[in-house]
Amino acid sequence: MNYWLVKSEPYKYNWEHLVKDKKAVWDGVRNYAARNNMRAMKKGDLVFFYHSNEGLAIVGIAKVVKEAYQDPTTDDTAWSVVEIAPFKTLKRPITLAEIKGDKKLSEMQLIKLSRLSVSAVKPYEFDHILALSGTK
Repeated sequence: MNYWLVKSEPYKYNWEHLVKDKKAVWDGVRNYAARNNMRAMKKGDLVFFYHSNEGLAIVGIAKVVKEAYQDPTTDDTAWSVVEIAPFKTLKRPITLAEIKGDKKLSEMQLIKLSRLSVSAVKPYEFDHILALSGTK
């Protein structure tokens, strides 16, 4: 299993929307590195849901329920989407400030490639964030 992180501005689409909707097509990604990460996602992979711009925190875990396919919002075949579904709400959100201040998380793509909207998460980073949040 691989681990990922997706960013969303809460005023556009937040964790609560995903929970209510039960599933979402993750579309509109127009960055090649982020697209490549989505294309590498496999069904069952776990995905941190990060509120960007407002909140600046990881708030939940989603699961990939459908692997990459052509983005239906464009005719350009360069772009892909995946489908995700809510898996678990973190007991306590983990803020960007906490992540930046934690030596174990200092190499996270969230920090190193801060503009990337879909990033890879290493297994030890995923486990450490779960432990920090008190989520099992």
